[in-house]
Order: sequence, then C-alpha cells, then structure tokens
Amino acid sequence: MTGAWALLGAVAVAGAIGVLLKLREGRISHRAQPSADLPAPVRDLLAPGVTLVQLSTTFCAPCRHAKVVLRDLADRVDGLTHAELDVTNLPEVASRLGVMRTPTTLALTADGTEVLRVGGVPKRDSLLEALRPHLR
Repeated sequence: MTGAWALLGAVAVAGAIGVLLKLREGRISHRAQPSADLPAPVRDLLAPGVTLVQLSTTFCAPCRHAKVVLRDLADRVDGLTHAELDVTNLPEVASRLGVMRTPTTLALTADGTEVLRVGGVPKRDSLLEALRPHLR
C-alpha cells in the first residue's frame, strides 16, 4: 500500500512540474538593459533595427520550431532580423548571457541593448506585440 502512495505522489509531482514548465514555455521577459559586455559571437550578429538572436544547441528539437517562427516573423516585419547561434561548443557565451535552456531568443537593438528575452518556442503574436515599441 505504501508503494502505491509513493507512486501516486511521484506521478503528481511529475505532473505538476510538467504543467509549470508548459506555462513558462514561450514566456516573454521584458528587459531594457544595455549589454556592454555582450560576447563577440553575439555582437557580430547584430543588424540595424532589432535582431532576434536565437541561442540553440545541436540536438534541440524545439530549436527547429523556434527557428521557423522567428525566421518567418523576421521575413514579414521590416526592421527585424533573425540570427541563430549554436552554443553547443560555446558554453561561456550561454553562461555570460545567463541562458539556462535552449532555445532562448534575445531581442537586441543595434547597439546591443537587450529589450526582451523568450525562453522556449516563442508565440508569434505575443512576440510581435512585445516588439512593436522597439520597431520603427
């Protein structure tokens, strides 16, 4: 009987963790902080307007979905560029940026100011709405 309760408890905890992770997927964090110490591989990707820098890893399945969403959005919106950086072999870049999971998308202005960050696959409409004030 104790084993059944332990199993039920483990399933409940796993379910709660799954729900929490799902709720955080694609959540946008608004920031307005200049990145004076932006790593060179990221700084090299910046373009005029706003650049969506997608930090990915080699075997990340959600990264492929994020790439489709971000590339499509950048193709449709003037002043928006998408760039992908594989941080599989660049853990120091991910660490300096405070990235704990992939995909993570940073919206950076041409001067390197991070205006927002998205963990997971972004939701197209929410991301566009959050970016509107930063697009000209």
